[in-house]
Amino acid sequence: MNQSIRPVTLDDVVGLDRYEKDRDQIRRRIIALKKHRRVAVGDCVTFIFENHDTVFFQAHEMMRAERISDLDEIREELDVYNQMLPQPGELSATMMIEITDSDAVEQRLNELIGIDEHVSLRVGDETIPAQFEPGRSREDRLSAVQYVRFALSASAIEGFRSDAPVSICIDHENYQATASIDGETRQSLTRDLES
Repeated sequence: MNQSIRPVTLDDVVGLDRYEKDRDQIRRRIIALKKHRRVAVGDCVTFIFENHDTVFFQAHEMMRAERISDLDEIREELDVYNQMLPQPGELSATMMIEITDSDAVEQRLNELIGIDEHVSLRVGDETIPAQFEPGRSREDRLSAVQYVRFALSASAIEGFRSDAPVSICIDHENYQATASIDGETRQSLTRDLES
């Protein structure tokens, strides 16, 4: 439990040509992995918990889209994406607000301003407030993509490993929802806490 999830390094990076060749296979593997790392909370908020593989994929997708091949630029991309990885005793996730009606996006996001003050992870009787990346939410604007960390105490980690109920809760005036974390998702996140 003293180590963190291994960051993506230059040794992990595959060239653009090789990535393009292997991309379909890598995407299928990551989609299958994310199935057990995705937690929908209500009708439009989803958390995808990050680990080495998800960050590897996101970094490579960005390098592919931007055609990045310069070593210094690759290092910069890896530095940015590795910040999404949880530290020891943490879980980290990308929180996405998914609004399918394009005409309602701005209004719905405005209704959810302040959501970053109302997200928590509950493990048994313990409530762990989410720590949001600064700068993605302001008094007058909310990004539909947020980066979130949950710093668990030793007792919360033990509860996560055992049979204590675990859930993500959102208690915002315009959005109240709770989702249990169990089954293969809980097993996958437990491995993160033990790495």
